[in-house]
Amino acid sequence: MAATGALRASADTSHGREHLTRDERVERGRLARTLTPRESQAEFASTRSRDPVGLLLEQATTRVPELVPIRHGRMLASPMAYYRGAALQMTVDLAETPVSGLRVQLCGDAHLSNFGAFASPERRLVFDLNDFDEALPGPFEWDLKRLAASFAVAGRVNGFGAKASRAITATVAANYRTSMHAFARQTRMQVWYSHLDVEKAVAAHRSEIPPKRFKAVQAMLAEARTRDSVRAMRKLTRVVDGQRRIVSDPPTMVAIEEVFGDIQSDQIYDMLRTVYAKYRRSLRSDRERLLEHFELVQAARKIVGVGSVGQRAWVVLLEDDENEPVVLQAKEAQASVLADYCGLSRYRNQGKRVVAAQHLMQAFSDIFLGWTHTVGADGVDRDFYVRQLRDWKFSFPVEQMQPEDMTIYARLCAWTLARAHACSGDRIALAAYMGGSGAFDRAIAAFAEVYADQNARDYAILQEAAKTGQIEVITGI
Repeated sequence: MAATGALRASADTSHGREHLTRDERVERGRLARTLTPRESQAEFASTRSRDPVGLLLEQATTRVPELVPIRHGRMLASPMAYYRGAALQMTVDLAETPVSGLRVQLCGDAHLSNFGAFASPERRLVFDLNDFDEALPGPFEWDLKRLAASFAVAGRVNGFGAKASRAITATVAANYRTSMHAFARQTRMQVWYSHLDVEKAVAAHRSEIPPKRFKAVQAMLAEARTRDSVRAMRKLTRVVDGQRRIVSDPPTMVAIEEVFGDIQSDQIYDMLRTVYAKYRRSLRSDRERLLEHFELVQAARKIVGVGSVGQRAWVVLLEDDENEPVVLQAKEAQASVLADYCGLSRYRNQGKRVVAAQHLMQAFSDIFLGWTHTVGADGVDRDFYVRQLRDWKFSFPVEQMQPEDMTIYARLCAWTLARAHACSGDRIALAAYMGGSGAFDRAIAAFAEVYADQNARDYAILQEAAKTGQIEVITGI
């Protein structure tokens, strides 16, 4: 009988590893297949007692109250927008599905819009996961199901037929499985050094992309290389009385002085300088030394994403004595939505949890990725993680994709997720569990389509809640 239900053991049970032979690891995967057949991964039954709007309102209690209606408005934009913000709702559902027992470091929110391109330290444009707010160790299939279902939802939003949509979700599972088999044949160090170079990936798929769209992709990648701190500074700031200041654009970007008033802002800046010093100490020594040359000039509150709206996020402008800017983003890290089902993280600081997962799952991470902690004016302890606001960051326009484009994108996302899981989990056991046939692929594709139906029902419930006034909504932001 398939294993089901919550997994409340500690998320990080051991710092070490069992020393098993390759044959023993293969046997572990095959045993997992016996206990939880691959076909059972298709199973999903809606829990009628689960209230998607209630779960949304539950999350609102820890967020900035005046920003919560904006979150609701963004989630109402489309079924895909709702899906992006509904990581908690899907986690509750996944906790009732069969689990293989094979654990990895989960992204926790591996939908297709949480992948993208950014600069490696060697200044190459690489493709990888880029959101780890919900990261925690857990069953490997939870990330894969969230990814596959996101393609099913996106295909429907883009107007794809049922056959094309099902083929894309099957591609996600098949490429994840075959990629894991490839990683299982590699050494641990080969897996660790692997990465996805965007230019090489685009060139490899050149024959599958119509000339007009290929030219558009090349233009988008060239544009991505211009998105750095200098451009961010030019867009977000202007010089006032000889000093560079952040330009407010309420409510998405509001300078601290406008949020809190001048008197309280002075106290907040004193606190921010202390927090900034703590953050620097979380960095590698050479990067800490680099940032010692930069001073905090100004900060502003920023609204980010869809599901993250309402969590505290700050843009921090730094300058050195040569007037070179660095623009950082500090984002609040709360407990993962997985915590009630996969166990608590071994990291007390939630920002450190996010950073540790990012370092483990990404091939390259931002050089200024770090964490910090503060006590807010309300006396509440808050954890943050920090990274550069922009460094060649680029997201592929999913809403403009045709089936052939989305199929290529599905392959890239699946390979990337498999690599991330291979770095933290037992890649040999995972490959053995999924096997060499398409049985696992078909199960994941079937789950994805059924869950897209559930997402549509939940989205309709949210629309009704907005109409009846159960939730407050601000749209157009």
